[in-house]
Amino acid sequence: MKVAMIEDDIELAEILSEYLKKYGIDVENYEDPFIALSALRIAKDYDALILDLTLPGMDGLEILKKIREFSDLPIIISSARSDLSDKVIGLELGADDYLPKPYDPKELEARLKAITRRRSKPPKEPDLKIYKNRREIHFKNKPLQLTPAEFEVLAYLIEHPNQPIEREELLYTCENLSENASEKTIDVIISRIRHKLGEDPKNPRYIISVRGVGYKFVP
Repeated sequence: MKVAMIEDDIELAEILSEYLKKYGIDVENYEDPFIALSALRIAKDYDALILDLTLPGMDGLEILKKIREFSDLPIIISSARSDLSDKVIGLELGADDYLPKPYDPKELEARLKAITRRRSKPPKEPDLKIYKNRREIHFKNKPLQLTPAEFEVLAYLIEHPNQPIEREELLYTCENLSENASEKTIDVIISRIRHKLGEDPKNPRYIISVRGVGYKFVP
């Protein structure tokens, strides 16, 4: 792992660098925040950044804001500033973690490995994907055989994840239902969709019944 650090305390920077090197983490420290920003714009091989907040010439939160304009590099704020607002603002500006000084270097090592491990995981592919131009919904990369009404109901639920949707709302948003369709019709359609998804009706995984309301889709 290769890590950049912006820290004007040279002694602390050396202690951290020597410790982390024992665990396969190479640290390149920048005392000057302006030089650090220039280097980070050019360098693309850092795995993470350790950022102090109290720096000469530029506040660490301003540095963080500027970095997030051009990079999503994982960032751990390492600061002696104990004001809660600094922590909140830092996380809101895009920091991944906040480590108050003083701390054991072992904790910094663990947190560096944790954030890079999280970032390295590819996003999970959703089980259900909508292809509106083809009016298809794929379940685990295979197209479901759906009637037009089933497609509309399922698509609407997928587009509103984790939101309870009333049966009446589903009735009004689906164009492929007859004029005589009722809320009971929605229950029948949901039952058929669950069957095509291989759902256990007593313990469904994707389409959950919401008592007194209707249904919700859980990704």
